[in-house]
Amino acid sequence: MLVLTRKTNESIIINDNIIIKIFDIRDNSVKIGIEAPRAVRIYRKEVFDAIQKENIKAAAKIKTGIKAKEIFGKIAGKRKQ
Repeated sequence: MLVLTRKTNESIIINDNIIIKIFDIRDNSVKIGIEAPRAVRIYRKEVFDAIQKENIKAAAKIKTGIKAKEIFGKIAGKRKQ
């Protein structure tokens, strides 16, 4: 991990197309601005973690649903015979 020290109105450039600018520093909070191409997704970490958690839950439900349909289909198929 790269750790940098910046002051208000100073910036960091990532990959020639992402600029992170420090707007304000107060108490225990830093206000930053991020300038990036529209294709770059930017999330706060806690939001990203919540999205990942929900995606994992949804994938597990889909997987469980598929298994249930397969089992039900096999049972229903046996009943038709």
